[in-house]
Amino acid sequence: MAGGTFATRENGRQYESKITIFVLVTCFVAAMGGLLFGYDLGITGGVTSMEPFLIKFFPSVYKKMKDESIHESQYCKFDNALLTLFTSSLYLAALVASFFASTTTRMMGRKTSMFAGGLFFLVGALLNGFAINIEMLIIGRLLLGFGVGYCNQSVPVYLSEMAPTSIRGALNIGFQMMITIGILIANLINYGTAKLEYGWRISLGVGAVPAIMLCVGSLFLGDTPNSLIERGKEEEAKKMLKKIRDMDNVDEEFQDLVNLTKAAKGVEHPWKNITEPKYRPQLTFCSLIPFFQQFTGINVIMFYAPVLFKTLGFGNDTSLMSSVITGGVNVVATFVSIFSVDKFGRKILFLEGGIQMLICQLAVGIMIALKFGVSGEGYFTNGEASLLLFFICAYVAAYAWSWGPLGWLVPSEICSLEVRSAGQSINVAVNMLFTFVIAQVFLTMLCHLKFGLFFFFAGFVLIMTIFVALLLPETRNVRIEEMNKVWKSHWFWRKFILDDVVNGGNPHITTI
Repeated sequence: MAGGTFATRENGRQYESKITIFVLVTCFVAAMGGLLFGYDLGITGGVTSMEPFLIKFFPSVYKKMKDESIHESQYCKFDNALLTLFTSSLYLAALVASFFASTTTRMMGRKTSMFAGGLFFLVGALLNGFAINIEMLIIGRLLLGFGVGYCNQSVPVYLSEMAPTSIRGALNIGFQMMITIGILIANLINYGTAKLEYGWRISLGVGAVPAIMLCVGSLFLGDTPNSLIERGKEEEAKKMLKKIRDMDNVDEEFQDLVNLTKAAKGVEHPWKNITEPKYRPQLTFCSLIPFFQQFTGINVIMFYAPVLFKTLGFGNDTSLMSSVITGGVNVVATFVSIFSVDKFGRKILFLEGGIQMLICQLAVGIMIALKFGVSGEGYFTNGEASLLLFFICAYVAAYAWSWGPLGWLVPSEICSLEVRSAGQSINVAVNMLFTFVIAQVFLTMLCHLKFGLFFFFAGFVLIMTIFVALLLPETRNVRIEEMNKVWKSHWFWRKFILDDVVNGGNPHITTI
């Protein structure tokens, strides 16, 4: 036993739910899917700032960076379409993969989808580590993208279905925690390999390690009761539910899951159904939360941090160390979310994080405007650089305990079973689409918008904070199967939710 016994209320009934070592270990192994995504986010920016890597694959960028006869603004030194394609191609592939992953997750199970993601990532990491030309590099990135797409689709759903309601938020945020750990590990590896001639090969190739860990770990995982019932394996599902709850008397809860699954299987076209008015809240949040998550500007920091710091006048070693510092802040701040999300709720974290990010982005934009102006000529003193790093770290911390983990948690917990795979696919697809867009255009935007880029993202942070304040109800301690009741009680969404779908349209369940 790892914790106490909790009574959870589903559809008017009381069910006991124990927090067991088995559940904790299972969720930890599954959350390792986040290591893949995080490692890639962290490794890319460091590699693209390494001179041997630039000389081999992007000599024109290296020449622009080193040739003093080329009078280029600090803002524009790394502006190269092919260089940004190296970063962004992964997210385009992940976007495509998310739609295939939805079918795999639904028809073959969550753990099979996780294993496939690990396998794709493993092959992609090896191709990148041994790349001899740009084509091999891009193909490897595409395979990495398929791995990320499959993992980002399956892992949050798996965690939400396996976790007891009382700690669902904390266990689901384990996925984001692994992302932040992956980023930090990547930053440390980049710092250690930056001066080696083939350091970039080590940095890219080490991505095979978390992929192997996920592949091996997923072989020993059991699938969720929801998934097993969905695929007609009711005996296995009942055994798994007993193991998760650590008790034999699960008959009533199991029957409710069976009833809900049968109702969900009656939905022939989940992609079409999620566009119906009764699923309007789910479609809205599965689309807009990942959209806003990318327009916080966080990935400007995450995959271009070393390049950004070098652009702002930091030395090579200093820029990589600054990335390590922001990566460490990212990990520590995610713990804040783990310990507070089920105590204080989702909404308060969203709002506090949004306000803090807004203040920090405005401060960073003003500092860069005052020092570099429009010309891009200038530099920071040590004291000014430290202050800039402080604001960036405070911004990263705010994201790490709000929009980072909650961007994966909330979409994965608000969808009822009949549209869950479609909803998570939309979440991943929108996330990857706009990650691709930001990755592809950031360096060009930095070149043209200059310091105004930070005000651009600050504007979106203001909009999305107002959006959450007005339209997001609190989902803390609400079972996934009861989520329609939350929408029904909300001042705006109630008009879309009919009384006969408050319990997922299941006639065997009464409303409380």
